[in-house]
Amino acid sequence: MNLASTADQRLFQETTRDFLAGTVPLTTVRALGESGTGLDRDWWRRGAELGWTAPLVPETLGGGSVSGRPLTELAGIAEEFGRACAPGPLAATSAALTGLARAGARFAEQIGAIVAGAAIATWAVYEPGRGLDLSVPGCLAAPEGDGYRLTGIKDRVEYGSDADLFLVTAHSPHGPVQLLVPATAPGVRVTPTWTLDLVRTTARVEFASVAVESAAVMQHGPAAAAAARAQLQVASTLTALEMTGATERAFDATVAWMFDRYTFGRPLASYQALKHRMADNKTWLEACRATAWAAAAAWDDAVESAAEAAAVAKAYVGDRSPVIVQDCVQLHGGIGVTWEHDLHLYLRRVTLGRALYGTPEEQYRRITEFLEQTAA
Repeated sequence: MNLASTADQRLFQETTRDFLAGTVPLTTVRALGESGTGLDRDWWRRGAELGWTAPLVPETLGGGSVSGRPLTELAGIAEEFGRACAPGPLAATSAALTGLARAGARFAEQIGAIVAGAAIATWAVYEPGRGLDLSVPGCLAAPEGDGYRLTGIKDRVEYGSDADLFLVTAHSPHGPVQLLVPATAPGVRVTPTWTLDLVRTTARVEFASVAVESAAVMQHGPAAAAAARAQLQVASTLTALEMTGATERAFDATVAWMFDRYTFGRPLASYQALKHRMADNKTWLEACRATAWAAAAAWDDAVESAAEAAAVAKAYVGDRSPVIVQDCVQLHGGIGVTWEHDLHLYLRRVTLGRALYGTPEEQYRRITEFLEQTAA
């Protein structure tokens, strides 16, 4: 498994870094969070023009990967999103495009609009009072003619208030089904919900007997289950990478602070006990990067254990990154817990990321299931 970036991948990541630094510095992130204005669609379109939405979509459907390793390309972009605490439905839209690409040319028009940034799609998978369980989604899709009648509620829908299209993972009498539902469809009601992250927003989406035509049915049965698993793999990997980027930025800022901050005539970085704490944090941080990038590489290499690698990455990063960032806050002392300091932005990003697309506990359960299947 080759984890080294190519020149094209590095250029893609560096271009994104410069774009984020110029358009959404932390002052802008704070302003967006305080104003509650939602996602700047023109800004997202410009990001799509840079290539954020294209890698996971085949060239025949309007996408394309510059290096032939789509998730590895997006890994660098996700890390930059985390470092910048940037807004934007990178993980959710990538998951939706993963499912749409599997559905094929029937959805070429919608895919083209999403890749161009003209439309925003998100994955509606969570339901009230439930964790992440793809086996029996609670939303009911009752057969009606050649289509379905969709009823139920999805919550924790990333950027649901900004979305034009919802990829809904639901359940029918014949098994799982995946439907593409416009936000403007009769019976769809979207309610913004509070999240810890200032700009990574979520919504509650109610489907009140929404008619879904056969042309909007993406997959059903085993194909729907397989597509949902692939979507989870993409979303959890990219979220783990965002968390890694945020953790690395908080760690670097703390190292700089420890050299600048003096106590009893010595910099904090000179105290052995603090050196040991930061050495542990650095070790965990590098392990976060290794597992997250390995999960992206496993997807691109289409190895048999790719889904397990994604679960390992999300479990490990979800477990370690909040601990690292919280320790960074503690090492800053009183200033670290103020609103004016930027550390809380990174702590918010990793704390929300821990909860999305599989908590460590849920991912550990998935890893156990993978091991049981291997043993059998």
